[in-house]
Amino acid sequence: MTLLITIIAAIICTLIWYKNAPKDKMNISMLCFMYWGASLMWFADAVFEYSELRTEFFTPSLYDMVNDAFLGISAVALGLVVWIVILLITDPKRIFKKEI
Repeated sequence: MTLLITIIAAIICTLIWYKNAPKDKMNISMLCFMYWGASLMWFADAVFEYSELRTEFFTPSLYDMVNDAFLGISAVALGLVVWIVILLITDPKRIFKKEI
């Protein structure tokens, strides 16, 4: 579930970035890199977990699926928080400089 959730977030971010690619003022590319990096990390985790469990890998318990879903949602939320902090620090639209 973590891999699936982060890949969906990465694809959505990539589509948004690609639509606005020439003028990436909001640093959506940074968010894309974070989500694609998380997806690669979860993919490596899935490969190693499959090497241990073999066929049991494809029949997880409901508890494991819910736990992985919460972990995936938390990873996506943490990526959004980091991206927002980066936006507040860089202030691409110069909103805070107008206030001062």
